[in-house]
Amino acid sequence: MDLQNIGAGNKDDAFYRYKMPRMITKIEGRGNGIKTNIVNMVDIAKALGRPASYTTKHFGCELGAQSKFDEKTGASHVNGAHDTSKLAGLLENFIKKFVQCYGCGNPETEIIITKSQMINLKCAACGFISEVDMRDKLTTFILKNPPESKKGSKDKKAMRRAEKERLKEGEVADEEVKKLKKDAAKKKGSSGNLKEVAAKAITKKKSIHSDEDHSPNGSSHADDHEVECDDDDDDNIQWQTDTSSLAAQQRIKEQLNAITASMVMLSTDEEKPKSGKISPKRATNEIKKFIKKGSPVSQFKSLLQSLSGTQQQITDALFEALFEGVGKGFAKEVVKKRNYLAAAVEEEGSQAVLLRAVESFCGKASNEAVKEVALVLKALYDSDVVEEEFIVEWYKKGVNGGNKGSPIWKNVKPFVEWLQSAESESED
Repeated sequence: MDLQNIGAGNKDDAFYRYKMPRMITKIEGRGNGIKTNIVNMVDIAKALGRPASYTTKHFGCELGAQSKFDEKTGASHVNGAHDTSKLAGLLENFIKKFVQCYGCGNPETEIIITKSQMINLKCAACGFISEVDMRDKLTTFILKNPPESKKGSKDKKAMRRAEKERLKEGEVADEEVKKLKKDAAKKKGSSGNLKEVAAKAITKKKSIHSDEDHSPNGSSHADDHEVECDDDDDDNIQWQTDTSSLAAQQRIKEQLNAITASMVMLSTDEEKPKSGKISPKRATNEIKKFIKKGSPVSQFKSLLQSLSGTQQQITDALFEALFEGVGKGFAKEVVKKRNYLAAAVEEEGSQAVLLRAVESFCGKASNEAVKEVALVLKALYDSDVVEEEFIVEWYKKGVNGGNKGSPIWKNVKPFVEWLQSAESESED
């Protein structure tokens, strides 16, 4: 089946995940009875998540011709002879009006009919509610033939809960294994544990030599084997030097004196973040000056490194400098200035710092900016500035943390759920 990306704006994106079949049409009949049959209308409508009757009716409304969709046979007909390219253009208009989110452009939306008989599109990715223009002729047909409620949503939620529980159990098991390894490492120096390890090694050697006895050279190792396997006399056991990293560090500590040890520890001290306090206003002004001069983004990282203070302080100052006073249109500003944010997340652990900066900024920003936080995260995610695992972890900590009453989590929730569902679908 020949597939194409949903939405004309995404036609050149080779990695776009939302696809639909290319339209196939067939002219049937003659004279006044001539009709255009959209052969694969059912498959197209299924890919768009809309009833095939909606798309067929849309063609009829736009062309001013009678149209009919047969629910039993799945046949879609529009009176008159129409080119495939013309119908494909009309289908693109349908996608823009009734499928794609008006906020982020994602086609994963659901039609919702309000109590006041208005049609909205709820986006599963960013949570944005798009209001459909009720002047369109198709809206009357949709109100008379509302879409069926999605089935199986409870089952999906139950599956997700079960998956989360399995992940938690796996994490607990991993923690127990780590604890056991630590305990084993601590007890490694005790004589009782060493005897147990030696006994296991001897048992293993016995099994090896028993196999070698069948070979012609088996007798040549017999005498050596008897000496090594004397369980009654520990002095005859041949010990080997423990070459693990933990043991090596222990030997270094024993051999180095206090002065040498302090010299060795200098390298680890240098890796710690700068502890000097920074004036947020001063850091913000420095970043503003840099951007105002129009300096290249390649030099921006060196500017951030020159500022004193912790990584979190500098990133918070960066957000203040880039988006101070922003309200509606916060997400668009993030897209424009994403190169500066990308330069700030090149170090390890900086993605989590950036997300905390978003949280801190939204705590001071206007309600209009906070409403767009899901769109902001999607822009950062699409630009590969922040990865999915960091977003999910940050969200979980925020919901369960001391700031769980913040409206930011309510706005972020739909996007996080979309991320998790998209991952589970890709795994399936």
